[in-house]
Amino acid sequence: MERIPKDGPIIVAGNHLSYVDPFAHAYFVVKAGRRPRFLGKQELFENWFTRMVLLGAKQIPVRRGTGDQRPLEEATQALQAGEVVVIYPEGTSVTDHPDFSPARGKTGAVRLALSTGVPVLPVATWGGQYVWRRSDRGSLKFARPIWLKAGEPIDLCAYRDRAGDAKLARELTDRLMSELGALVDDLRARYPKRWARG
Repeated sequence: MERIPKDGPIIVAGNHLSYVDPFAHAYFVVKAGRRPRFLGKQELFENWFTRMVLLGAKQIPVRRGTGDQRPLEEATQALQAGEVVVIYPEGTSVTDHPDFSPARGKTGAVRLALSTGVPVLPVATWGGQYVWRRSDRGSLKFARPIWLKAGEPIDLCAYRDRAGDAKLARELTDRLMSELGALVDDLRARYPKRWARG
């Protein structure tokens, strides 16, 4: 948690394994003394109750697949105001990787870092997939820990003059996902097997 700055902007980029990951990342950020602003899929905002809660907490809806730039604009404003913005580059908790390693990330987190000069902090999570996976709606399991680990902040300021370079954004995103993958590997290796059983 000490890698979350006490004040000032930071972009937290996390891997996404389950429905409970946002709660885990939010708890992590709040325990560090900050308040997170998540970019979340528009579908979460369609129910009147969750919309009221999410908008009341200043979360940012993302209309996936539309090319809508408003989420990045809102995230930019949040960072300019010194806030913590949390993004899941994978965009979904669905993965084809049997070992739950991170999938290929979308470039939004890196593009946001390039345009704002704000560092990206990779924060991996592990264990949520044993609590509640999207593919296992009826198998909610309690009393299983969810672990998180932050890597080193990734400062992309040296590339700011190339903020519009799509190839660079792809390369840097692949590097970010590789760092998240290394953090996930460490958590997976240390996670007790008794909690990983179905």
